[in-house]
Amino acid sequence: MEKEWSNEYGKVTIAREVISKIAGLAAMECYGLVGMSSRKVQDGLAHLLGWENLSKGVLVDIDDDLVKLELNIIVEYGTNIHEVANNIQERVNYTLKDKVGISVEEIDVNVQGVRVGNAG
Repeated sequence: MEKEWSNEYGKVTIAREVISKIAGLAAMECYGLVGMSSRKVQDGLAHLLGWENLSKGVLVDIDDDLVKLELNIIVEYGTNIHEVANNIQERVNYTLKDKVGISVEEIDVNVQGVRVGNAG
């Protein structure tokens, strides 16, 4: 499913993958975020996703005109996790509204891991 709307010129369709990629890139701009994590955490280990796979850390749910996001992240040790998550929610919401014209109803942030310095 994708996000779709019409105007006087025609129809605009944005794939779910595009929404998740933009949300992932917006989140990566936030201080304290090490990276996105895969949605499936096996054996209690969160896997840090590379830049080309950021969208795999974002679940996009589109129901009628409502868009909900779920972001799976890894934060840097020593940062205020609540503040990092709040900043991510605000940044992703702003970016999708400003750059794509999508209003997001809900943005859930799941902290899948904490990273210390350069350790994995």
